[in-house]
Amino acid sequence: MIGTDSMINAFTTLLVTVDPPGLAPLFLGLTQGMTRGERRQVAVRGSVIAFAILTVFALFGAGILSALGISMGAFRIAGGLMLFAISFEMIFEKRNERKEKTTDAAITKDHIHNLAVFPLAIPLIAGPGAISATVLIAGTMDGVAGKVQLIGVIAVCLALVFAALILAERLNRFLGVTGRALLTRLLGVLLSALSVQFVVDGVKSAFGG
Repeated sequence: MIGTDSMINAFTTLLVTVDPPGLAPLFLGLTQGMTRGERRQVAVRGSVIAFAILTVFALFGAGILSALGISMGAFRIAGGLMLFAISFEMIFEKRNERKEKTTDAAITKDHIHNLAVFPLAIPLIAGPGAISATVLIAGTMDGVAGKVQLIGVIAVCLALVFAALILAERLNRFLGVTGRALLTRLLGVLLSALSVQFVVDGVKSAFGG
C-alpha cells in the first residue's frame, strides 16, 4: 500500500498531464459534424481505449519501450508530429473540405472507431506526457497493491475526461456554424503550439543527455 500523499501526488500528476478541461474543446473541434449519439460513442470508446493504454503502460511500460528500443524522447517527437498534422487540418479546414465533398454522407462506424483511437485516445488523452507520467509513477509504487491503486487513479482521471467530453458535446448546442469554425481554428493554433512543445521536449530528452 502507498501513503495518502503519494496517492494525491499521483492523481494530481496524471490529471494535469491528461488535462480534461483542455481536452473538451479539442474534442468539440475534432468531432464537428457528428450527432450527439456519435459524439457519445467516440467519447466512450476513446476514454476506454485510453484507460487500457495507460493501464498497460502502468504495468509494463518501462519494459515495453525498452524491449522495442524506443526512448520516451522519440515517443514525444512522434506524438508531436502527429498532433501538428491534425492542427494543420483544423486551422485550414481541410477536414471540412473533405466532408463537404461527400455531400452530407453519413459518418461511418469505421470513422467513429478510428477517430476514437486516433487522435482522441492516443495521442490526445493517452499522449506522451500521460504515458511518461504513468511509467514514472509506476516506478515509485511497489508490489501488486501499489499497481492496483495506480490503476484506480487512472480510472478516476479517465472518468473525469469522459465527463469533460460529454459537457463539450452539450456546449456545441450553443455554438452556431460561425462559432464552431472560429473555435476549431483557434484550437488548431493552440494544438499546433502544443505539438511543437512535444517535439521540443522530445529533442531535449533524446539529444540533451
